[in-house]
Amino acid sequence: MTSPTRDQVLAAPKVLLHDHLDGGLRPQTILDLAVDAGHELPADDADDLGRWFEEAADSGSLVRYLETFDHTVAVMQNGPAIARVARECVEDLVADGVVYAEVRYAPEQHVEGGLTLDEVVAAVQEGFDEGVAAAGGRIVVRQLLTAMRHQARSMEIAELAISWRGRGVAGFDIAGAEAGFPPTRHLDAFEYLQRQNSHFTIHAGEAFGLPSIWEAIQWCGADRLGHGVRIIDDITVGDDGSVTLGALASYVRDKRIPLEMCPASNVQTGAATSIAEHPIGLLTKLRFRVTVNTDNRLMSGTSMTDEMWALVEAFGYTLDDLRWFTINAMKSAFLPFDERLEIINTIIKPEYAALSAG
Repeated sequence: MTSPTRDQVLAAPKVLLHDHLDGGLRPQTILDLAVDAGHELPADDADDLGRWFEEAADSGSLVRYLETFDHTVAVMQNGPAIARVARECVEDLVADGVVYAEVRYAPEQHVEGGLTLDEVVAAVQEGFDEGVAAAGGRIVVRQLLTAMRHQARSMEIAELAISWRGRGVAGFDIAGAEAGFPPTRHLDAFEYLQRQNSHFTIHAGEAFGLPSIWEAIQWCGADRLGHGVRIIDDITVGDDGSVTLGALASYVRDKRIPLEMCPASNVQTGAATSIAEHPIGLLTKLRFRVTVNTDNRLMSGTSMTDEMWALVEAFGYTLDDLRWFTINAMKSAFLPFDERLEIINTIIKPEYAALSAG
């Protein structure tokens, strides 16, 4: 099978598991909200502001990359602003062909204007509901509540996720700079979530190595790995092309632990040197549970179509390969089994079959 065209990639149904709400704002929206918030921005034109975010994020440093969020978070400190961002997020994902998405953010970062944590979650849900309704229900969007790993509110956010379970919240996450802030620092929150039979993912193996992945899985019990790109460090490729998996890599593959890979973002933060050299190529060949994601659509100037198209160009992937990534993601979603199966059987498989036949 030949590689698809970009139009086919755009038309293909997509599943997005790793996308940050505060990393996907429209530049014009930031400008509008900054006026109300009294927040000074590095540019006063939407195009210039969009370029600033991409250039600032394209530094090769995760720490520098994360600094760009100071501006997006600053304009998301009241209910109407948060609801607008959430609604527009859904609109942009629908236009990108996304049929299921889990969008994450840290409620604790949006309370400076006086909102409670519950009010933050409610505002996000209001925006998501409006966006889904406007799309005629063509997409399912769920929240992942994130705790910042350098703060000490993870138990509070975990309890918040449980209180909102069944009302739009799918699970829990921790994010932020990995170095110096291991996932085991939040072990009490993860043990609580496990006792509550809750789903959670952990940012691990992005800017830090195998110990971060090992702790996330073996100590904290992560259902999925946010990025997980450094699992490649436990894989050896011989001069003859033979591949040897270390104990951790073997475990991750054998247990089908999903990897929430974000190629464009990983290149920006230095986790990979280029798309063509991104570990996703080898990990896909070895049939790890690889999924493709955007991470931060604003900072990376990306979309699911862009991410998949870049992989098509770099690795020659076909529609069958993109279908495989998409089904991997849907299988790994924090959604009841019957609902996952329905999306796979009634949307993903038929629409990919139609694209292939066309």
